[in-house]
Amino acid sequence: MLEWKAFTRSASFGTNLVLKIFMILGAIYFSVMFLILGAAVFYILKDELKLDPIQTVSKYLIYYCIIDLIIRLLLQKIPVLNIRPLLVLPIKKPTIVNFSLGKTYLSFFNLLHLFFFMPFTVVLLIEGYDVASVLIWHFSVFCLIFSNNFIGILLNNKDNLFFIFIGLVVAFAACQYYNVFDVTVYTAVFYQGLFDTKWVFLIPVGLLIGLFYITFHYFKSELYLDAGLASKHEIAKTENLTWLNQFGTVGTFLKNDIKLIKRNKRSKTTVIMSVLFLFYGMLFFSSGIEAYDNPFMHMFAGIFVTGGFLFTFGQFVPSWDSSYYPLMMTQNIPYKGYLSSKWWLVVIATVISSLLSAFYLYFGWEVYLTILVGAVYNIGVNSHLVLLGGAYTKTPVDLTSSKGAFGDKKAFNVKTMLISLPKLLLPMLLYGLGTALFNATTGLAFVAVAGVLGFVLRNKVFSLIEKVYKTEKYATLDAYKQKG
Repeated sequence: MLEWKAFTRSASFGTNLVLKIFMILGAIYFSVMFLILGAAVFYILKDELKLDPIQTVSKYLIYYCIIDLIIRLLLQKIPVLNIRPLLVLPIKKPTIVNFSLGKTYLSFFNLLHLFFFMPFTVVLLIEGYDVASVLIWHFSVFCLIFSNNFIGILLNNKDNLFFIFIGLVVAFAACQYYNVFDVTVYTAVFYQGLFDTKWVFLIPVGLLIGLFYITFHYFKSELYLDAGLASKHEIAKTENLTWLNQFGTVGTFLKNDIKLIKRNKRSKTTVIMSVLFLFYGMLFFSSGIEAYDNPFMHMFAGIFVTGGFLFTFGQFVPSWDSSYYPLMMTQNIPYKGYLSSKWWLVVIATVISSLLSAFYLYFGWEVYLTILVGAVYNIGVNSHLVLLGGAYTKTPVDLTSSKGAFGDKKAFNVKTMLISLPKLLLPMLLYGLGTALFNATTGLAFVAVAGVLGFVLRNKVFSLIEKVYKTEKYATLDAYKQKG
């Protein structure tokens, strides 16, 4: 009831409602796709590929579980509840923790798997497989899926464990790809054992119980009023960055942004994510995925490779300053200087990303040229678009948390969605137009010219963006006052 009132009384109720509708439509789509796949995969494996369905699915279940866990880490929200008002009421701590964790049991990330494994299990039973073995295997798989639910919650709160996990996944994937070590040879024994050996199901059951116990006690131990309020005391360091003073107002704001990035958890996360964006092009330029191996998708990747910081940091301007934005607006601070500092920060990060992405020369000059053209477009066009979109993204940012590094539900609205379209679609359209009229080189030239024009006209563009920020000023201030 409390959460329903918070949802309906929120100032962003309309936006949240639209988002919920889109989420429901997306959930229906993926549910139907999983349902069809679950019913058809048995016959595809047996009749078309001449493989044993249960053995093949068991062999690759390790990848299924890993992909599920990665998606949870990127998209699933950890259980969050405003517990401080509850702690002064006669409500037991286990009740509060059980409620928070209970919300994750009915998460779409858990229920979606039913639409794949239920029809697959039914087909196995229809085809005459041993009933007890099939049901035990199905039960064991869902114990592993719910174990992923708790692992995702723990990794979201333990940065060190998260990076260790990512490192292990990358290492195993690389060994598999280059035929150095095939992890499925060993994991298939366990997953097939869930079907062949009755007692093996005790392992996933024990894992699920153990993870629930650890997660429960972790949240219970953090359930007190001043949780997270006491900060760790470290040796104080002064960073004057006086060399930026020569740039006037822009230099002052740049110093604040650099300090913000270095000192806060969530801003550090955006830097890490922007580094990971550098390797996003490997999916497109390595020819490993046929659907991505075409010039249009290469142009798409070129934008992303150098635009990591632009997309992760730039989309939340001015939300990074939400904690002191009202105070800042009472000062005689020119909007243009404030926006220019953010723009230069994005430009510098894009240039650095372009230099770091030089390893793509391994795939040829054409690939690296595409990345450089994407960088020019990011500097000339996308850098302005993210600043413009920021005027409508009224999402206060908790600098002490890394949660939501990819976005926030209140960052979604029709205006920001429409502004986001040219970031990716326009360069692909320009490239396609140039290629259709002349050749691929002309297509790249069209995209580069758009970026150069945006850079040349930046003063006029900044004036327009400044007017939008002034128009949205009071709505933004009002949004930053709301908590939760």
